[in-house]
Amino acid sequence: MAGRPRMLALWPADGINHSHGNRHYLRINAGMGFPAPLFGRRKETSLNMRAALTLLLLLAAVRAEHRGKAYVRDKVCQEFKALGKEDFRTLTIITSSRKFSNATFEEISHLVREIVSLAETCCAEGADPSCYDAGSSALSAKSCSEGSPFPAHPGTAGCCAQEGLEQKLCLAALRHPPQQLPRYVQPSNEELCQDFKKDPKDFADRFLHEYASSYSQAPLPVLLGSTRTFLSMVSTCCISPAPTACFLKEKLERKTLSLLTLMSNRVCSRFTAYGKDKVTFSYLTSLAQKMPSASFEDLFPLAEDAAEVFSQCCEAVAEDCMQKKLSEHTAKVCGALSAGDERIADCCQGKNLMQNYFCISALPPAPTPKLPEAQKPTNEQLCSEEGARHAKRYLFELTRRHTSVPDAFLGKLYDTCKKVRGECCSAKDPSACLDSKHQRMAEELPPFLEKANQLCGQYTEFNFLDFKKRLRESLTQKMPDASPELLGQLVEQRADFASTCCPPNSPPLYCASKVSTELGEACDGDSCLLS
Repeated sequence: MAGRPRMLALWPADGINHSHGNRHYLRINAGMGFPAPLFGRRKETSLNMRAALTLLLLLAAVRAEHRGKAYVRDKVCQEFKALGKEDFRTLTIITSSRKFSNATFEEISHLVREIVSLAETCCAEGADPSCYDAGSSALSAKSCSEGSPFPAHPGTAGCCAQEGLEQKLCLAALRHPPQQLPRYVQPSNEELCQDFKKDPKDFADRFLHEYASSYSQAPLPVLLGSTRTFLSMVSTCCISPAPTACFLKEKLERKTLSLLTLMSNRVCSRFTAYGKDKVTFSYLTSLAQKMPSASFEDLFPLAEDAAEVFSQCCEAVAEDCMQKKLSEHTAKVCGALSAGDERIADCCQGKNLMQNYFCISALPPAPTPKLPEAQKPTNEQLCSEEGARHAKRYLFELTRRHTSVPDAFLGKLYDTCKKVRGECCSAKDPSACLDSKHQRMAEELPPFLEKANQLCGQYTEFNFLDFKKRLRESLTQKMPDASPELLGQLVEQRADFASTCCPPNSPPLYCASKVSTELGEACDGDSCLLS
C-alpha cells in the first residue's frame, strides 16, 4: 500500500453547535476499558447529546483558526477534560469511522491514536501554548507523507500540494462516500460473547468501527444511541446466568432504535445523494406505487413533509429529532391514507409509530391499475413558474401506471425531465426544442419502462428460485447460442441487480450506476436522452 495518498481528517466541516451540558452520557468501566451496563440505559432521558457531540470541536477546530490559535486550543482542551480520555476516544472512533466509511480498522486506529495523543499531550497541565497548533500541523504533514497510515483518499494529493490553512481546509473537506450496501452483519449471540470475553476493549473498538462505517449516513445522535445500547446489551448478557433470555429481552427493548438506525441511514443516504427536490420526487413515487389509487394532491404534501423531516434531521444534533419528526410524519401518512388502502391501514394499527413507518416503507408495489393514458403537460406548462410541479405530476402519473418500475429508473426519468426543461425553456424557441425532445422520448420511453417493469415485476411476483428460472428461460430465448456458463453468469448478475435494486429501499447511487450495465440501454448511440 506504499505510495497510496493518505489523509488525516482531523477537521470535518460539520458546522456543529458545540454547547455544554451533562458530561456523563458515556461511562467506561476502568477495569476492562469496556462500556459498563449504565453506558446506555434507554431510560436516561437527562443525557445531553449536544454535550457528547462537543468532541467534534476537535475535529472541526481548524474552522475556528480565524478566531485565534489560543481559542482553538482552549476549546479543544475544555472538551477533552470534560469528556475524559476514554469517552473522547470512543467518540473519536465513531466520528472517524463515520466520515471514512471505507477505511480499514487499522487505518482508523492510527487516526484515533493520533487525535487522542494530540489532545492528551497538548491539554496537559503546563503544556506549551503552541503545542496544539504545532501538533496539528505535524499531523497534516504526516497525512501527506508517502506511506501514511491514515485513511486513503484520491483527493489527498491535491490537498497536499497546498500549504498552511488552505491545506488543512482541503483535507478537512475530504470524506469517503458512504457504503452503498452496509457490510456489518451481527454475529450470533455465542460469537458475540466469545469475542467479547476474549478482549472486551478490542471487541468494542471493532464493533464501533464496523457499525459506524456501515451506517455512516444515520444521524450522529441516532448512531451514538444505537451503539451504546448494543454494547450495553453485550456487556450485560454475556455475563448473565441466562444469556439467551437476556439477549431476547434486550433485543426487543432496542428494536425501535435498531429500526430507526436502519431507516434513517437509508433515508439520509438518499437525501445526501438526491438533494431535497429529488428526494421529494422519490418519496412521492414510492407512495404512488404502494397506493396507485391516491391522487397527486393526496400524496405530494406527504412527500414534501418527508423531505422536510430529512432536511432537518439528517445532520441534526438534537438527540430525538429523527425519531420525533419521523413519528409525526408517520401519523400524517396514516391519517391521510389508511382509509383508502387496507395494507397501509394494517401497518398503521401498531402503537409504535417507528415500526409503523418501517412497515409502510417495506410494502411491495401494488398491482398496476387500469388507468387511461397519462396526460402530458403542455410546453407552456413545462416552462411556466410551476413547470417543475407539472413535470412531477406527469412522472407521478407514469409511476401509477408502472408500479414495478424501481426508483433507479424513475430517478433517470426525473433527471432527464429536469435536464430537458433546463435546456429548452432557456432556448430561443422553447416549443420547437420541447417538441423535438418529446419525439425522441416517445421512442425511448416505452422500451425503457418495459425492461424495468418486466424485471422488477417478475421479481416482485415470484419467489426467488422461480424468478431466476424465468430469467434463464428469457435469456435463452434471446441468446440461443450462449453457453450454459455465460447464461448462468448473466442470470446471477440480473438476479443480484433485482434483489438489490427492485425493493423500495434500494441504495440510490449503487442502483443508478447498475441500471445501464445490468439491463442494457433502451436506445442506441449518444443521442439517448435517458443515458
